[in-house]
Amino acid sequence: MKKLLIFLAVTLFLASFVILSCKKELQTPALTSEAIIKTALDAPTVKCALCAIPNGPSIAIQVCAGATGTPAGFSVQWMLKSEFDAKGWPSSGATGYSSFCEASYSGIPACSVYDLGPNVCAEVNIGDYPFDACGVSSECASKPLICGKEYIFRAFAHNDPSGLGKSEFSANQVCSTQPCIEGGCTYTQGYWKTHGPIPKGNNVNVWPVKTLTLGTVSYTDLQLQSIFDTPPAGNGLITLAHQLIAAKLNVANGAAPTYVAAKIAAADALIGGLIIPPVGGGTLAPSATSALVTALTNYNEGVIGPGHCK
Repeated sequence: MKKLLIFLAVTLFLASFVILSCKKELQTPALTSEAIIKTALDAPTVKCALCAIPNGPSIAIQVCAGATGTPAGFSVQWMLKSEFDAKGWPSSGATGYSSFCEASYSGIPACSVYDLGPNVCAEVNIGDYPFDACGVSSECASKPLICGKEYIFRAFAHNDPSGLGKSEFSANQVCSTQPCIEGGCTYTQGYWKTHGPIPKGNNVNVWPVKTLTLGTVSYTDLQLQSIFDTPPAGNGLITLAHQLIAAKLNVANGAAPTYVAAKIAAADALIGGLIIPPVGGGTLAPSATSALVTALTNYNEGVIGPGHCK
């Protein structure tokens, strides 16, 4: 009987030990402090890539992702440094800021290059043309920068729908535009868009012509204005038309055509008889127009040619 009791006691002890061991093994490991705290993407950094485009109203900046990347893209905000010094960054819904702007650079697969990997950088040009690019949107597309001014920039990474939330803002970065040249100079497509037959804001119509031919098709000034007011939406023909109209208006306004005449002719040849939306339904792939768009943009923004007007 005594041996039986000893056997039962030993058996119960071993069973208890096995049960406790299994429970210990099944316990969920404690989360590290980093896993608990990490709910947002790392903030990007902003640098001046080219502090200013010579004689132009644009500034190229570099946005560099943090260790978590920018899987859904990023946004950039900017304003005149003089206004920032007086007021600081606006709070959500604030009004009364004349120079504050924001652009969204979305990480759209096979369309944009803004879904950055860890510590990878992308260069963006804050001016007119970038707002025609795929994946880029802004309400400031017709609000070019002012020559000879300091601007302040900051950026944040968009929230990842399947992961971490949006990041904090980057540190502020200040860059300056260069002084502009008067006389025989060029204006951006944003300027011509807001100073046409349907002026925007308090502007007046300063177009030097009533008609222009794009490709082999002639357009009235009202039709040209409607083309300016049409977002590209991935149609390279519209993007090219925006810069081609601006280049032809600059030449008609007295800017030297030497630097751009061959590119204007090449753009007209590429467009041919296509009728540009919204007047017609013509389309061109962005890959077919990108080189000409860049060349015409450089002329309109003063990178090449006689320089940009104040």
